Amino acid sequence: MDHIVHHTTLRTSATTNKRTQKNVYFKMENQQKTGAFKFRGASYKLMRLTDEQLACGVITASAGNHAQGLALAAYKLGVKATIYMAEPTPDAKVEATRGYGAEVVLIGESFQEAYEASVEYQKKCGATYVHPFDDYDIMAGQGTIALELLEQESRIDTIMVPIGGGGLISGIAVAAKSVNPNIRVIGVQAASAAATHTAYHEGAVKKLDKVSTIAEGIAVKQPGEKTLPIIRHYVDDIITVSEAEIAHAIIYMLERGKTLVEGAGAAGLAGLLSHNDKIDSRHCGVIVSGGNLDISKLSHIQALARQLKPEVSHKALVL
Repeated sequence: MDHIVHHTTLRTSATTNKRTQKNVYFKMENQQKTGAFKFRGASYKLMRLTDEQLACGVITASAGNHAQGLALAAYKLGVKATIYMAEPTPDAKVEATRGYGAEVVLIGESFQEAYEASVEYQKKCGATYVHPFDDYDIMAGQGTIALELLEQESRIDTIMVPIGGGGLISGIAVAAKSVNPNIRVIGVQAASAAATHTAYHEGAVKKLDKVSTIAEGIAVKQPGEKTLPIIRHYVDDIITVSEAEIAHAIIYMLERGKTLVEGAGAAGLAGLLSHNDKIDSRHCGVIVSGGNLDISKLSHIQALARQLKPEVSHKALVL
């Protein structure tokens, strides 16, 4: 896939290294085509489909980034794409998806509602369904991030990965441990959308009634049926972060790294900063999964970030 996706950069930060007492490496998937890692999985999935499957068109539901990734991949192949998205999806993600030529259907208040509607429509239209995370080819495509990361810095011993339905972390965990079985893979999930965290630590899968988080890219009510067994087998731990901690990480990346990241993209850093003392690592990779932030939400994000203890925010933001 080297000629299809961007080989994204690996960045480090002296400030972050000093603050965490670790060597921290940011894998900048916000620089990937469409502004997020999702283009990797979507491209690989479409490469695996038959001509007959492609001729039927493709359909999916998405919180936004998979929508853009699939829309662009389909456009490059001349394939019709239909994308179901929840009504609260940021306008920037909706318009970008339409800009890649996809038909967008806005329905429901959450990803789950959009997903259920898309499944019903697929039965009528016969298009090929491309699930945003619960698909082995999607996971494999996302796993290329780990292979690149370890080529760029072989000393990495821990990888912090955002979790929604689990496609990203499943692919990364399998790929990373195929290179080095001793690497620790730690998932980070929004506390207000922590279905995978609960399933991982408590054993039972509980579908959440409602999810509400500024990290809409990982706002999923339940983990995937295919991803969860992989997560349980390969992932070393899953932690949660608050809305204020995610917001703080967004502002931190903007102030210190001069980089705009979305809530899901900041989750890995939020996990590292808020759980740093419990993470035993010398060379820590952080997956910056996306940068498609709705700029109009910045004032709200700043207000959330201020909810952290003043000394925490101050240490992060002093220039």
